Amino acid sequence: MSTTDQYGDQSLGRVVLVTGLSGGGKASILRVLEDLGYEAVDNPPLHLMEDMARRADRPMAIGVDVRSRGFDTQALLTVLSRLKSNPALRPELVFAWADEASLLRRYTETRRRHPLAAGGRLTDGVAAEVALTADLRSAADLLLDTSDLPLPMLRRMIEQRFGLAASDEAGMTCSLISFAYPDGLPREADLVFDARFLRNPHYDPILRAGTGLERDVAAYVEADPDFGPFMTKITELLTLLLPRFVQEGKKYVAIGVGCTGGRHRSVHVVQTLAERLTGLRQTLPPGSREWRVTVTHRELAKAAAAPKPSPAAEQARTGERPALAL
Repeated sequence: MSTTDQYGDQSLGRVVLVTGLSGGGKASILRVLEDLGYEAVDNPPLHLMEDMARRADRPMAIGVDVRSRGFDTQALLTVLSRLKSNPALRPELVFAWADEASLLRRYTETRRRHPLAAGGRLTDGVAAEVALTADLRSAADLLLDTSDLPLPMLRRMIEQRFGLAASDEAGMTCSLISFAYPDGLPREADLVFDARFLRNPHYDPILRAGTGLERDVAAYVEADPDFGPFMTKITELLTLLLPRFVQEGKKYVAIGVGCTGGRHRSVHVVQTLAERLTGLRQTLPPGSREWRVTVTHRELAKAAAAPKPSPAAEQARTGERPALAL
């Protein structure tokens, strides 16, 4: 099987440069890209990167950070600029980071030394790297905050954006994300809508344990008289924006919908919006409908990835004895 047959014409020339803060998740991202079929190379000398990208006969992922030989922020940005000026290539820069508390915890758990600490304080090394890579962060096509991001959710985000099988389907990925406001806005979101004004199933004891993926919860949310007008207004706005994003060559747009818990209202709004935007593609003229829709329910994904408490811990929390198995 030829490379073109395996990956598709649109996948050739794809180059993903992965950088970020040490401990931010660069290695995990490279592994996901390698699993997707990219040729993954970590920390090659900077002067070889451009030639590697031009000569690649399959999609390529290149990791680069402060450990790379000859690392220089401006030199890397110059390489990126030259890659983007090559019509045969489709380069993107991914910057992975986490907040200081998360980075310190990860280094403490792994007992590894920060590359810029040099025997000094870990916090000084983190601060130095933040300052050194600030321009790369500003230039990134995708900024990933991995502070509280479960690995399965990170994998899904990378698969949605860089998956090779989907590269011929659409020129732009429209990522819909439900979330809980108390846990913060999705940092990658380009647009955010607030669904907290809708009827809240949390206050119905029968529906509280459910999610917006379930029909009875969805019906409860839809019974709000403002649900229909809300969805109509959002759809009208995106009917205007998405075709323009496509025409401008935008490759990725993230749309967040939040509520208080991220389990009921925002989930159902995202599901409804995904159906509408998928259907909208069929009503637009060719050239302005080149997008595909993906869905992520952030809080549901976190709950699914969280370790389940042991029976003893659950008994201590609730004060109830576990039922005997008969």
